[in-house]
Amino acid sequence: MRKALIVGIDHYANLGPLSGCVNDAYSVKAAIERNADGTLNFPAPHVLIGTGPARSVRKRDLKEAVRQLFSDDSEIALLYFAGHGYVEDTGGFLCASDCEAGDDGLALSEVMTLANASQARNKVIILDSCHSGVAGNSSMTKGLAEISDGLTILTASTADQNSYETPDGGAGIFTSLFVDALNGAAANLVGDITPGSVYAHIDQSLGPWAQRPVFKTNVKTFVSLRKTEPPIALADLQSLTKHFPHPDDNLQLDPSFEPERTQEQSQDPLIPPPDPINTATFAILQKFVKVNLVHPVDAPHMWHAAMQSKSCELTVLGQHYWTLVNKGLI
Repeated sequence: MRKALIVGIDHYANLGPLSGCVNDAYSVKAAIERNADGTLNFPAPHVLIGTGPARSVRKRDLKEAVRQLFSDDSEIALLYFAGHGYVEDTGGFLCASDCEAGDDGLALSEVMTLANASQARNKVIILDSCHSGVAGNSSMTKGLAEISDGLTILTASTADQNSYETPDGGAGIFTSLFVDALNGAAANLVGDITPGSVYAHIDQSLGPWAQRPVFKTNVKTFVSLRKTEPPIALADLQSLTKHFPHPDDNLQLDPSFEPERTQEQSQDPLIPPPDPINTATFAILQKFVKVNLVHPVDAPHMWHAAMQSKSCELTVLGQHYWTLVNKGLI
């Protein structure tokens, strides 16, 4: 069982209104509800939306929803929040629609208490709000994070920074990158998108002078947040050890691997014709090249390597995946 609570608040009765948080919440819901192949991922996410006086998110409702999210032993309990954040010397707060000052919002310490006590195997907290990087920090010891086993926190900014919207105000910069990551930008070669790969994507996309995302985790292994279409078929990936019996092997090529050639080369008796078995192998090797698992040796392209009877070898990434395949981890 996978549970997700998605909160987006634009309307505030006493604080300045926002314009992109509701859009962000719906974007996250659309991205995370199903995997790329249409199968359910987080079925029926619970969505709290604050769009105006008639549809607002009160603090007590927000707190109760967070309590319910972390109340059982689900496989994943995921909290996403987009809205105002507030920080002071006593800690940080998530601001609900009925907040009057900020420190009357839902205390992040309370969120952490509920998450840390949860029996859910994986707890993931994603915050697109100002000063959200304070989440998980100890109120007693500066510089110490209080994160239980299985808990991951990803925030839009540090404790001292604001979280910004895109220039048109229609979405948060952080959430836009988060949704891109969920839609495949952060997928590995088997199509899994993990909290770590999401953070890496966002971190690389924000410059050193922009808001800086914060990542805190205490897990033995990353859980997949979503499955997307892998860039290479699993059967092809698993054939790495077939084509390269050892990770440091060179695979010798010759013109019989390459089906395409000039008319002059086709008529040259010294150049062997394409061999169906070799060309099938070469097609898989070309797929490996596209995802940076293999590269030609002493040749600019695989075509040249084949026609000049050179070789190809695994890249460092290729050797990594070779090891995973060899150990039966893929």
